[in-house]
Amino acid sequence: MTQKILITGKNGQLGAELQDLESQFPQYEMVFLNRDQMDLSQPEKIQKILDSVQPSIIINAGAYTAVDKAEIEAELTNKINHLAVKEIGVWAADHQAKVIHISTDYVFDGRSQIPLKEDDNAAPINVYGFTKLKGELALQQSGAAFVVVRTAWVYSTYGSNFVKTMLRLMNEREEISVVNDQIGAPTYARDLAEVIMQIIQSDSYVSGVYHYTNKGKISWYDFAVAIKNIKGFSTKINAVSSEAFQTVAKRPKFSLLDTAKIEKTYQINIPYWEDSLKEMLLKVDEL
Repeated sequence: MTQKILITGKNGQLGAELQDLESQFPQYEMVFLNRDQMDLSQPEKIQKILDSVQPSIIINAGAYTAVDKAEIEAELTNKINHLAVKEIGVWAADHQAKVIHISTDYVFDGRSQIPLKEDDNAAPINVYGFTKLKGELALQQSGAAFVVVRTAWVYSTYGSNFVKTMLRLMNEREEISVVNDQIGAPTYARDLAEVIMQIIQSDSYVSGVYHYTNKGKISWYDFAVAIKNIKGFSTKINAVSSEAFQTVAKRPKFSLLDTAKIEKTYQINIPYWEDSLKEMLLKVDEL
C-alpha cells in the first residue's frame, strides 16, 4: 500500500521545494495543503482534516515566521506554532503516524560561543522562538513518533528570503548595510527538503530533536558579500552592528547549530553553504 504523506505549508519555501521533489518519489502519495485547506491558526479543526486525509507521515512545514509581527500577534503565533503542532501530535499518536516538524535556531538565546547541540538549554528571547519551543515540547509529549528538525537562515528560489532581498537591493542600490555581528549558517531549503525525504526513507526512524543547516560559519554580512561576488555586483556593502537596525523582536546573536547528530543518525552528507548558494543562484538565473 502506498504511504501517504501530508505536507503543511504548501506555499512556503520548504513546501515548494518538497513539491519539486515529488516526482522523484512515486512510491509515496504526497498531499500538499495550503492555508485555505489546513489553517494552522484554527487548531480545533486540524484533527478533522487529518481524519479525512489519513496520512501515515506528516511533514509540518507550515509556521508563523514573521518574527517582528509575532510580538504583536502573540496569540495567533501561539495557535500556529504551538497549539496546531500539539493537535498534529495527538492525532499522529492515536493513528500511529510519524511527524517531521520544522523548528528553528530561535529557541536559543544566542549567547553561546560554540555550535549549539540539540540538548543545549533552550531559552528563547522573542515570541516566535518561545512559541516554536512550545510546539516542539507539545509534540514530544504527544506520544507520537517524531523528528524535530531545527534549522536556520532558510532561503530558496521560492518565497521571500535574505538572498532574494539582497539580489533586489544590489540591483537597485549602489550601497547597502548588512549586520556583521549575528553568526550562524544558512540553509538552502532544497537541501533541507532532500534531507527530510532521506529521513522518511530511512530504515530506522529515530525519534528526537535534530539540527540541520548547511556547513560553515558566517555572518549576514559575509553572506551578502558572497552573493555580491558570485553575481558580480558592484554594490558597496557596509558592515554594521545589530544596533544599527532596530527591530521589534530581539534576534539571537549566535545561531550556529551543531549538525553532527543528524549526520550520524541518518548518514547525511551536508553541503557547504557557499556551494548551495551557488546552486540556488544558478536556478534564479534560469527563472
